[in-house]
Amino acid sequence: MNNLNLSQRVKDLRNQKGMTQELLAENSGLSLRTIQRIENNETVPRGDSLKRLAIALNTTPDEIIDWKIQEDKGYLILMSLSTLGFLFFPILGIIIPLVFWVLKKDKLKNVNELGKSILNFEITWSLILFSYFIMLFTGIVGGIVRHITPFGVLKAYIPIIILYIYNFTIIIVNTVRVSKGKTGKYIPSLMIFK
Repeated sequence: MNNLNLSQRVKDLRNQKGMTQELLAENSGLSLRTIQRIENNETVPRGDSLKRLAIALNTTPDEIIDWKIQEDKGYLILMSLSTLGFLFFPILGIIIPLVFWVLKKDKLKNVNELGKSILNFEITWSLILFSYFIMLFTGIVGGIVRHITPFGVLKAYIPIIILYIYNFTIIIVNTVRVSKGKTGKYIPSLMIFK
């Protein structure tokens, strides 16, 4: 990347965030003159200055340096579908997308946001599922299965079946959304990863 692109990238990121040069200088701890010189292509931020700029602009140093951020829609789709691991074991719905997210969160466009959304949703879903199992086996929901009959057992598993169908549906719908270039909507989700 040439220096002109880098200076333009800093300026574009600052404008996207609705920041003035003064505010960027204040948030980054760099002088106003340094910000002006970077944006006028009179100097190139390196090391600590680059890190400070990235933090102030809520991005990564790589994103400032890389004018063209790589996009890989196939990776996003694969990451979305990897969540189907929950069908084999609920925790796999968290672990597999976590691996995808960690590997490429700073290297590919939209992986960080999608990964956090998926993980927040899957953790929330798993907590709901395990909470139901705990309530079922401790007797809180035991009233449903008072008399051990095939229908009583089936009634106890209906919420679990509904949870699985809901998770499967959310994954498929969001994979289709991602394939069309839209953002995924994973609801409900606790904001564990922000």
